[in-house]
Amino acid sequence: MSSIDVEPVDDVEEEGGDVREREDATARTLDPDADYVLYGGKGGVGKTTMAASTALASARGGTTTLVVSTDPAHSLSDTYEADVPSRPARIRDDVPLYAAEIDPDTAIEDGTAAFAGGDGNQPLGGLGEMLGGEGGPMESLMGGAMPGADEAAAMQTLIEYLDDERFDRVVVDTAPTGHTLRLLELPEVMDTMVGRMLSLRERLGGMMDGVKGMFGAGGVEEEDVEDGVDDLRKLSERIERLRATLRDPEQTDFRVVMVPEEMSVFESERLLAQLDEFQIPVGTVVVNKVMEDLADVTSEVDAAQFVSPDLDSCEFCQRRWDVQQDALASAQDVFRGHDIKRVPLFADEVRGEEMLRIVAACLD
Repeated sequence: MSSIDVEPVDDVEEEGGDVREREDATARTLDPDADYVLYGGKGGVGKTTMAASTALASARGGTTTLVVSTDPAHSLSDTYEADVPSRPARIRDDVPLYAAEIDPDTAIEDGTAAFAGGDGNQPLGGLGEMLGGEGGPMESLMGGAMPGADEAAAMQTLIEYLDDERFDRVVVDTAPTGHTLRLLELPEVMDTMVGRMLSLRERLGGMMDGVKGMFGAGGVEEEDVEDGVDDLRKLSERIERLRATLRDPEQTDFRVVMVPEEMSVFESERLLAQLDEFQIPVGTVVVNKVMEDLADVTSEVDAAQFVSPDLDSCEFCQRRWDVQQDALASAQDVFRGHDIKRVPLFADEVRGEEMLRIVAACLD
């Protein structure tokens, strides 16, 4: 059976018929062993499978690896066939593999969420109370409402994990495209809000008592306010480090996952355009569920034990093949300048050690 050709396109025809080589510094400088690997794409394309496979392969190679899910509909536990908690925990005894499924409610309750005080209820502790809290009279000075608690919690928790020196590599299973883009926008939103709050605090200076009385927060202690300001400064510094990390091709590889269907192609184009605006490098595009023999993708496993689509006598397979071919033909802009990885469509569900090792071989 002929395989699907999804090689990257490096030559681009300009107006007038001249052909130039595409100089894509991102694709050429990305480190295959990046410290941070993020998988993004449309819902249901297999991001969790790719993240789980990559993390397992990394850990099996001796690298202490954390795989973390920011997707509210977590499925790492099912993929690994193990209980994955909301905080990082080792899930394998034989290899240094750790996992976590971020739970915003847990982060808010234990006080680690962004814009949450130590009791998990009041944003920014005493400073948040002084400013009137979410929806309070100072909201207009902040340039809008505070970020949603769940997204802010996910972002600060992710910052914490990316900053954790216990792990040599962090692999992130992101939420579907729309949620991921909001999460990527959040550092800018939070950074702007933090800057405005710090600026406001500096301008108020000795007028704190009058301001506290004005907004009905007379019970707030100056020490609480100062603690809130210190927390803001620390958060601002961590946000800046996160932004620099995500934009550094030597540290981060954002991998877009798609399936050979038109809607997935459109979603991938949208995601790539947004990531380019955020200056986040994308080195790899993974095409999942491709109707071809495993042997055409990798020689690292025995493909004879797997069922392949029958394009000779199966009408359903033939029609799906045509759909995939049309989608891939329209995906040249998605493939251009990127390293393309193919993962076949398997008859069995991808879960557990054996299947994850096979997918990892396809991604190698």
